Amino acid sequence: MRTAFGAEFDVVECYLNTPTVGVPPVHVADAVEEFVRNWRTGELRAADFDAVVDETREAFGRLVGVPGERVAVGSAASQLVGLVAQGVPDGCRVLVAEGEFTSVSFPFAAQADRGVKITEVPLRDVPGAVAEHDLVAVSVVQSADGAVLDVEALRAAAETAEVPVLLDVTQAAGWMPLRLDWADWVVGAGYKWLLAPRGAAWLAVHPRAADRTRPVAASWYAGDDRWNSIYGLPLRLADGARRFDVSPAWPAFAGAAPALSYLASLDLEAVRAHGVALADRLRVAVDLPAQASPIVALSAPRAVERLSEAGVVASARAGRARVGFHIHNTGADVDRVVRALG
Repeated sequence: MRTAFGAEFDVVECYLNTPTVGVPPVHVADAVEEFVRNWRTGELRAADFDAVVDETREAFGRLVGVPGERVAVGSAASQLVGLVAQGVPDGCRVLVAEGEFTSVSFPFAAQADRGVKITEVPLRDVPGAVAEHDLVAVSVVQSADGAVLDVEALRAAAETAEVPVLLDVTQAAGWMPLRLDWADWVVGAGYKWLLAPRGAAWLAVHPRAADRTRPVAASWYAGDDRWNSIYGLPLRLADGARRFDVSPAWPAFAGAAPALSYLASLDLEAVRAHGVALADRLRVAVDLPAQASPIVALSAPRAVERLSEAGVVASARAGRARVGFHIHNTGADVDRVVRALG
């Protein structure tokens, strides 16, 4: 059992795989277990989950610097990006980062039959290429290696060129302080740095982008009067971002509500400093440059196998071993990685 940032974590030693699956604090896992107990005994009441889901909207909004009323809920980042991709005009020119996580790029690539064209450029070149495109879709932190987008440069370029921007914060929200109320769309999945169960995701929609977002997965949960508009036509969706809701997976949101509320209560500057300091300590030991990110990609020979043999829980991404340092990690975890890689 580890205690960090006011929470307990019942996590195995040297768990460095948060970029793949985050490990929840004990109180978050307890909330999911309570959900299961209530489910198995028939004590669940569907309407009770409206407040739980709304709690996650507010907490996600605080984590990314966006008003909670702008936030829609869903189950996966790609599903929510798809609402944006379906709404782009025929022939839209979309700019993405080279090697971008495909949940960001695939929903737009799937619109190729409408003439939608995707252009990839290196992450550092994204701000400079904005003016040549009709929309930018990019992760704030890259999944493969933890590279961090120059958000302010992108904002300046996008505002000058009046080009809409979609930002994926799946590898950023939960450790990086964010203020993204300027972006047209902000999407994030909960099961990594947000420490929630898989099956919860959020999409913040700027009011100016609402008409360019299509509720292609419209369901009863997006209804204007949710519990009184569940049968029959005409279409009567909620005003604002809630019209883009996908019916939530209750077990996932049972854990997401306490997880996001906990993270939103923390000093994220301290969280960032903690994770980045551990990552930089590792980078120094293996002769890598600083990157201002808690994610480290390691290309040492047989890195994945050597880490596994040493009891380090990591992942293989883009031909390298990937580790990530979150709030429950310590210097002892860094030391074990260094020993494993020799």
